[in-house]
Amino acid sequence: MNYFIMKANKSLFIVLNFLIIVSNFSVYAAKEPPAKKFVVVIDAGHGGKDSGNGWHGFKEKNIALDIALQVGEALQRNSNIKVIYTRTTDVFIPLHKRAEIANEAEADLFVSVHCNGHNSNAHGTETFVLGLHRNKDNLEVAIKENSVIYLEDDYKVSYGNFDPNDPSSYIGMTLMQEEYLDQSILLADFIQKEYTGTLKRLDRGVKQAGFLVLRETYMPSVLTEVGFLSYKPEGSYLNSNKGKSQIAKSIEEGIVDYFHSINLHYSETSVKQNLTIDDIPTKIYEGISFKVQLAAGSSALETKAYNFKGLQGVSRAKEGKLYKYYYGDTSDYVKIQEKQRQAQKAGYKNCYIVAFKGDKKISVNDALKSKTK
Repeated sequence: MNYFIMKANKSLFIVLNFLIIVSNFSVYAAKEPPAKKFVVVIDAGHGGKDSGNGWHGFKEKNIALDIALQVGEALQRNSNIKVIYTRTTDVFIPLHKRAEIANEAEADLFVSVHCNGHNSNAHGTETFVLGLHRNKDNLEVAIKENSVIYLEDDYKVSYGNFDPNDPSSYIGMTLMQEEYLDQSILLADFIQKEYTGTLKRLDRGVKQAGFLVLRETYMPSVLTEVGFLSYKPEGSYLNSNKGKSQIAKSIEEGIVDYFHSINLHYSETSVKQNLTIDDIPTKIYEGISFKVQLAAGSSALETKAYNFKGLQGVSRAKEGKLYKYYYGDTSDYVKIQEKQRQAQKAGYKNCYIVAFKGDKKISVNDALKSKTK
């Protein structure tokens, strides 16, 4: 009898200990901070009293909104991505308010959706990043999009002395987004490749122009012109359910391609097991040098650890008027992702990977398409 009592007590002790362990694990797990989601702000151009382009009965504000909502709906299926819209209905949102929405959300990307128009047979897709216009056509697109500020109350207060019709107002805009220019170009390139590769739309390229809606955002930002409503065949396509769905899919896949290209979580296992950088499997790209860009500015800082939050091995290079600061230098894409994780942990939340082939900077996308050892 005593034997059975002792055995029962021992079993009860084991069960109780198991429950305590499970309970403690649950408490620990509950205290683990959730992984930060990748925040994408989708901006449907125009709206409300601002109709945007209108040709052949097609309205830009409606088409842009339908596409933007479909992009967001598709992105939200990814549990790692959070979507915020600047508008979900036919309402007027001032340009500076759109940037404020993105900045207050501490977004990782800002994508503004628009439709083009021109007094010609021009057609095709083009995606813009902020910068000085390189030609008259780019300036015309920027003037048209920026002229919406005349519909805003107190626009002179919101935008200072900026005059959309005065080319001199655009001088100096480039520095506003210079820190994010490479990332913005990478995103624009991914989106354009989806339009032209998958949908076979005419490629008008990745361009720079002075868009106010991009000027005040503090993250990689693009404005994509999905086609010309003025070119009736293209306008009909964009106004159709099929056209909107296909264009939205291209934008969504371009964003996801970008997300994957900068994704830090190369291996959840390696992080959880606290593996050292030498323990991580390699993936070497011949002739390519990957680096992590930490910052850019007009000052030439010493590349000492005390200037870069304790990170050692920082290098400096001058590109144009800016000095750019890089952490790491390797042909191994897996290793550079670990370097990026270290930089983020040190406090460089917005650092990102860049690639070089020889002395020439190339997109990370192009680098990853090159041959691996």
